[in-house]
Order: sequence, then structure tokens, then C-alpha cells
Amino acid sequence: MSNTTLMIKSATDSWFQQISRTDKLIDSLTDEQLESEIAPGKNRGVYLLGHLTTVHDRMLPLLNFGNQLYPQLENIFLTHPDKAIIDIPLTSDLRKYWNTVNEALASHINALQPEEWLHKHSAVSEEDFKKEPHRNRLNVLLNRTNHVAYHLGQIVFLKK
Repeated sequence: MSNTTLMIKSATDSWFQQISRTDKLIDSLTDEQLESEIAPGKNRGVYLLGHLTTVHDRMLPLLNFGNQLYPQLENIFLTHPDKAIIDIPLTSDLRKYWNTVNEALASHINALQPEEWLHKHSAVSEEDFKKEPHRNRLNVLLNRTNHVAYHLGQIVFLKK
């Protein structure tokens, strides 16, 4: 196994491990628990679920995997803070969206060849990529792996 292949496998394994941990936690929580605040005056679990779903959905076009599946969630879960918009999707629907988005990502992640991870992502120009080749798909995956782990650490406070 080449060093590149080993590095990519380590990164994708970490991604899938964080997704698995998050799935397990979300599945263990009731809708009522997810609709609770992480701590008094803080985000609700349902908002974090919507936020993570939206961030992962945006990875599809960012990694050149296709279009977002749920662009309508951006205004609710990225543009505005929790509770700024009263009419949000049902928690049960957000659970489905989370699973659908991550299944789509998994399909593309598993199909990508190791060297393709070092290609530019869609938010960087060819000119900038030549100057900063670290602005690649792998960098996005590593960043989003840390992001989901961070919010997983918040959501765990809903477990009682």
C-alpha cells in the first residue's frame, strides 16, 4: 500500500468512524431529547442535527460529487442561529435527511481513487490551487471530520 493510499484510508476511516458514532448517538435519542437544549440557552440537538446535515449536504458540490439534496435547509441551519426560525422541519424528517446525505457521501467517498482526493475542491480556482495545493478534497474531508466530532461532543449532553 502506498503512503498516499494509507493516508487516504486513515482519513476516510476517521470520517466513517465519526459518522458511525454520530448515527449511534442520534439513533439512541428520542425526538424529545433532540428537541432539548444542549445546555440552558444553547443550541438544541435538533438544530445541530440540521446544521450537520446541511454542512454535509454542501460537501456534495464542494467535492464535485453532485448537487445538494436539501438546499432549503441552509437558511434555517447555516444562515440563522437556533430558534431564529420557528418553522423548521420535523425531527423525524431531519433524521431521514441526515441518513440520505451521509449515504450519498459514502457512495462517492468509497468510489474515489486515492489520488483523486488530492484534486482541488470546487471552491478554489485553478490559479489559487496551483499556489495552494493543500486546498484539496482531502483537506475538506479532514475539516468536516473534525466538525462532526465537535458537534458530537455537544449532542452527547442530551443523553440522560
